[in-house]
Amino acid sequence: MLGITLRRCGASIPSKASMRLTVYTDFSLRLLMYLALQPQRRPTIAEIATSYGISRHHLQKVAYELGAAGYITTTRGRNGGLSLARPPGDIGLDAVIASTEPDMALAPCFDDVNGACILTPACRLRRALGEARAAFRQALQAYTLADLVDDPAPLRQLLALARGGPTQID
Repeated sequence: MLGITLRRCGASIPSKASMRLTVYTDFSLRLLMYLALQPQRRPTIAEIATSYGISRHHLQKVAYELGAAGYITTTRGRNGGLSLARPPGDIGLDAVIASTEPDMALAPCFDDVNGACILTPACRLRRALGEARAAFRQALQAYTLADLVDDPAPLRQLLALARGGPTQID
C-alpha cells in the first residue's frame, strides 16, 4: 500500500489514500517470482500455495490465466508442475500487471460504461488520476521479473522456512 502525502501551498496533509493492486495481481507476481527462483524445477501449485500460505484454488486460477497469457507453461503428470515460458528478464512487470489489471480504473469515472459523472466534461480529477496512472505504468516499465529476484538467496530461504524446509540454501 502506498501512503501519499499531499503538498499544496506549503502545507503537508498526510493521507491514508492508497493505490492498490488486486489480490489476483499479487498472487500472479508471487507465482512468477517463485518460478523464477526455481528454474531447475517444476514446482506444483500445491507447493507454491503452501510456501506462501495462500489458497490453492485461487492460485490455480492465476496459473491458468498466466499460462493463457504466455508467461508460464504447465506440465501434467507424475513429474509435472509449472515453469516460466520465457526468461525472467523478458517478463516486464508493466506487461504482467496490464494483463492482470486490465482497466486500472482509479476512480469510477474511468469506467466509460458505468462511471458516468455529471462533472466529467469539466473535471480535472480524472486528468490528475490519469497522469498518476500513466506515471505508475511508466515506472513499472523499468522492471522485469529478473529484477525482483536478482538476490535469490534470501527469498529462497524465506520460502523454505515458510514450507518448514531447510534453512540452508546452496
